[in-house]
Amino acid sequence: SAQDMRGEFLKGLRDVGVTVEKHHHEVAPSQHELGMLFGTLVKQADNVQLYKYVVQMVTHSFGKTATFMPKPVAGDNGSGMHIHQSIWKGDTPVFSGNAYAGLSETALHYIGGILKHAKAINAFANSTTNSYKRLVPGFEAPVNIAYSQANRTASVRIPNNYTASPKAKRVEFRCPDPSSNPYLAFSAILMAGLDGVKNKINPGKPTDINIYEAPASVLAKIPSTPGSLAESLTALEKDHKYLLQGNVFTKDNIETYISYKRENE
Repeated sequence: SAQDMRGEFLKGLRDVGVTVEKHHHEVAPSQHELGMLFGTLVKQADNVQLYKYVVQMVTHSFGKTATFMPKPVAGDNGSGMHIHQSIWKGDTPVFSGNAYAGLSETALHYIGGILKHAKAINAFANSTTNSYKRLVPGFEAPVNIAYSQANRTASVRIPNNYTASPKAKRVEFRCPDPSSNPYLAFSAILMAGLDGVKNKINPGKPTDINIYEAPASVLAKIPSTPGSLAESLTALEKDHKYLLQGNVFTKDNIETYISYKRENE
């Protein structure tokens, strides 16, 4: 019933220079997904802002309201912002290799960095109180700090269902949601991944099971995402040295962010 409106989303995004590769209705009522073509970090953060603006303006013209809340309706699937990432050296994709799921050791170390710093990343990538109403078991939410090529319940997934091309080899971080500031969230994720590459952080074994159906003995060994914004902010307070490398973030930047968020929780 919203096909016409989604068609207008595509036209509006095209007009502002944002290329959409796919679009479809999602699981929940009135929930839609528009997947954008990849780009550099800052350009893609710009595109997220343009995306939100166009969707809100077009929806308004139809007499409706668009929300990017992570969990606007209790008891139904929330809205995430799955972030696909790959690193290249010139024209060479460095995530492609002969290790697990066709990844390189560099890609596995990158995943290791994300998993190690996941709870601190959540402070930027899941930056509102409402964010943690989405990150609960069920509803296809990625609440488990684990990685897998097939498991949508894991926070890091390796998409393999499109093409075997080395150029398409990438890592998908499923925790973030659209309430976040994309410039901060994308930067925090990249810095965590690069910390993993620099320090050769082992991500451990993949979790190729349906975690929601796993017995308690297995679940006890899999860490979960924070249960609240307060918990994420505490994690960021304790774990942020990796963000300071190259002055990408500063101590003052992080302390101010934490202070602001705590005042407005």
